[in-house]
Amino acid sequence: MKKHSDNPADPFKKALAEATKVMADDPDLGVTFSVDPPGMTADSVRLPQVSRRMTREEVMLARGTADAFALRHRYHDPKTHARYAPAGQMARDIYEAMETARVEAVGARDMPGTLGNIDAKIAHEAARRGYGQIREASEAPLPAAAGYLIRHLATGRDLPPDAANVMNLWRAFIEAQAAETLAQLKDKLTDQAAFARFARQLIADLGYGDQLGDDPDAEDDSEEEASEEEESPESAGSEEEEGGEDADARPEQSQEQQQDALEAQVSVEERDDSEMREEGEEQDADMPFEPPPPAPISEADPDYRAFTTEFDEEVRAEDLAEPAELERLRAYLDQQLEPLKGAVGRLAHKLQRRLQAQQNRSWEFDREEGILDAGRLARVVANPTTPLSFKVEKDTDFKDTVVSLLIDNSGSMRGRPISIAAICADVLARTLERCDVKVEILGFTTRAWKGGQSREKWLAEGRPQNPGRLNDLRHIIYKPADAPWRRVRENLGLMMKEGLLKENIDGEALEWAHRRLMFRPEARKILMVISDGAPVDDSTLSVNPANYLEKHLRDVIAMIERKKIVELIAIGIGHDVTRYYKHAVTITDVEQLAGAMTEQLATLFDRDPRAKARVFGIYKALRRAG
Repeated sequence: MKKHSDNPADPFKKALAEATKVMADDPDLGVTFSVDPPGMTADSVRLPQVSRRMTREEVMLARGTADAFALRHRYHDPKTHARYAPAGQMARDIYEAMETARVEAVGARDMPGTLGNIDAKIAHEAARRGYGQIREASEAPLPAAAGYLIRHLATGRDLPPDAANVMNLWRAFIEAQAAETLAQLKDKLTDQAAFARFARQLIADLGYGDQLGDDPDAEDDSEEEASEEEESPESAGSEEEEGGEDADARPEQSQEQQQDALEAQVSVEERDDSEMREEGEEQDADMPFEPPPPAPISEADPDYRAFTTEFDEEVRAEDLAEPAELERLRAYLDQQLEPLKGAVGRLAHKLQRRLQAQQNRSWEFDREEGILDAGRLARVVANPTTPLSFKVEKDTDFKDTVVSLLIDNSGSMRGRPISIAAICADVLARTLERCDVKVEILGFTTRAWKGGQSREKWLAEGRPQNPGRLNDLRHIIYKPADAPWRRVRENLGLMMKEGLLKENIDGEALEWAHRRLMFRPEARKILMVISDGAPVDDSTLSVNPANYLEKHLRDVIAMIERKKIVELIAIGIGHDVTRYYKHAVTITDVEQLAGAMTEQLATLFDRDPRAKARVFGIYKALRRAG
């Protein structure tokens, strides 16, 4: 006989979970309740915990959060959203807030009962952020005000008092700047693409047009013209060139889509690659006096190459922004992640305790010389013929260690993933520094979306086939291993800089970080990679085999694991990186990043090898079960 739960909140949570699935129109949607901050992924939502007391505030907050997530799951298309997303931080925040308001307004038309529940959620969030106490527009967040105004105009419903306060502080300004645009609101609500264009126009009206980035619709028009030119007899080119032009126009595609779009070309590309190598060998035989080829760009794979490296850069974070801008970005990072600091801090203290436990001194007792052992004087008093006992401190076998955190700075990490990665790296750096463990923090991306100067040079030279990597690398040093944390604290705010995050070429970045560790004097070297997907660079993949970057990444990982000088671990955010790295975990929610980083580092420092195997085994079992 099944035992019934004695928790009075369980029936409510079960009913709410089922209702959420129905509203989202997804019977397979996972619904959980947790004390962690609410969140959602493509196939699950996490709602606020409801205690046994089931207070009205708890119940209404859970209902409102569930309704908001369900409506977003049902009426929101992530691909369309990403396509029109602005590049700048303020513009992107306004865009996000307006899309949230659109989804809730559209849902309210079909399900009016959601209005009251979502009002409760808005009231709770506004009260928690102190919106009711704000008296000046300069102190009120413009993105929140814009989102509230869109919701108010779309539904005709009054907002909770604290939220209304923020909206009213900015309302006159918004309506004065964007009156004509706002008049079109109700015609745009049901079409997400049309609403996204509406949102971009409103952002421009408010004075943030410089943060919008390239216009996706304009890129489509230029792509159609380019396709017509390619199809003409005079300019008919190879399939690689056509694919390349198409890929360049869509930097905001997901990594999986990019890989799928290029998969059909792989057999043709590989055949062309082999043919080019054969032709090159014949030419080398005919011209014996040619100078020797340059040194291979990759130790892991001598066949991997870059079309040019003259535009690549290895740069310190402080050289990419003025001190005042770094200070502002750091303040923004701290503000965004204030609720997370408590949880990350607790995990950091746990890591510190485990490290310090291994660094504690140990002693050898009953020695004939050394330090007098006061704890054994009692037996000397009891029996004066007993000789004095001494103790000698033993040397600890805790190795001097350096940890390198390599963080993916690609465009798909924008928003909460890069913010949490930055703050976790910051807290772990402080924690490890207190334990005399050196830490360096690195980032990798590219200087441009569409190949940059490397691609321009390739085009100028007549588009030679199979050019290799075709973009300008940007490898960023946020914190050198020998720099104290207090001197580089501001640098991590750079990850919030508008337009910094672009493409990701993981293999070369991993090899770069590995080379840096190889020259370190520490006895133990640990490299942790944090990424949310496979290596993708449109410019490179459009004119090379579709697996070109992925193969190089696998070769680099194999080289590092074969040498066994650097201990390599990886954390994948929403993407299975265990297919690349031997020691890796995949987390489905970015909120789990702090725990995953802390637990993996703590386990690596554990002397018991069984503990390491146990942790990796637990994560893998959870991944399989999920």
